[in-house]
Amino acid sequence: MKTYKGSCHCNAVQFEIDSDFPELTTCDCSICVKKNALMVKVHENFMRIVTGEENLSTYQFHTNTAEHYFCKTCGIYPFHRKRVTPDYYGVNVFCLEGFNSEGIPVRATVGAAMK
Repeated sequence: MKTYKGSCHCNAVQFEIDSDFPELTTCDCSICVKKNALMVKVHENFMRIVTGEENLSTYQFHTNTAEHYFCKTCGIYPFHRKRVTPDYYGVNVFCLEGFNSEGIPVRATVGAAMK
């Protein structure tokens, strides 16, 4: 596994993940479609908020189980805590430094039909 550094746009929130990127995912739920994020699933043991945790705002909807995190300053969505697997984060790979998604399979997940 390799360590990647990530941040929001203004760098107030900085984090690190360890991943070998077996796949990336998209989601068809109402919030994921609007934010158009490409995500990697990372267990909480392989994700660290380095700075700016106090600068994160949380948005919840529907069952209020998943936690979608946004930077209070720039509004960027770096990650969310998953509803079905709450010990995992969905990390927005567009927030990772020097990350290239070329060649990594992308799987579409179904979020809109979840009850």
